[in-house]
Amino acid sequence: MVDVNRRVLPGFGLSLGYTLVYLTVLVLIPLTACFLKAASLSVDQFWTAVWTPRARAAYGLTFGASFAAAFINVFLGVLVAWVLVRYEFPFKRVFDALVDLPFALPTAVAGLVYSSLYVKAGWLGRFLVPLGIEGAYSRLAIVLVLTFIGLPFVVRTVQPILDDLDAEIEEAAACLGASRRQTFTRVIAPSLFPAVVTGFALAFARGLGEYGSVVFVSGNMPFKTEIAPVLIVAALEEFKYREAAAIAVVLLVASLAMLVLINFLERWSRRNGN
Repeated sequence: MVDVNRRVLPGFGLSLGYTLVYLTVLVLIPLTACFLKAASLSVDQFWTAVWTPRARAAYGLTFGASFAAAFINVFLGVLVAWVLVRYEFPFKRVFDALVDLPFALPTAVAGLVYSSLYVKAGWLGRFLVPLGIEGAYSRLAIVLVLTFIGLPFVVRTVQPILDDLDAEIEEAAACLGASRRQTFTRVIAPSLFPAVVTGFALAFARGLGEYGSVVFVSGNMPFKTEIAPVLIVAALEEFKYREAAAIAVVLLVASLAMLVLINFLERWSRRNGN
């Protein structure tokens, strides 16, 4: 007689316990400590810490640059994933491996490279600066480095979906008279939508907390090129730990809200797709 309670994968209890301990120690406890530290402030103190004119300017730049970079990454990421999946060309595996370079490269190195390239005497800056394109110590510089950091998230979420798409569906659409644009917008795009939204949210959330690369290319000028993570570091250097935790809570809530939104959009897309 077959035991209906038997699990397909053994060791479920041990695996679940290890997972819960891992998440608790590395995720839940630090996040809880941050919220508790911020909660030690009164409502007025919390509001004063997180809603100064300087903080509002930093939030606007952080959220705006992260959104712009994630939006750019959607187009670049889909294009790169499409080329890597649908075409064969020399050194394809090398280019595919280079997509993951921002994961392995220290972000401070990326900031140093971008700042040296786009300064007035840099390889690219010597041509762009005379045209009025400031790629270093400007808001454009922040968008550039955030695009570099966030690109792999979009590529790696879209690539498996393109791999699984059946080419016969596209051929059937072509046989029915659909143009290439119609095939992409009506056949391919709906299947890619959940992955694209996921990649966008991940790139956006990654940009919100990025510090290492931005600090080298932005110039960190208050009200101009200063991002929110720089405010956190500045507060820590002044030993204002509670104020730093309060600003961190704002960014944490924004990132968590993005994760909740992406889960909702994924379920909505799958439900409507089915």
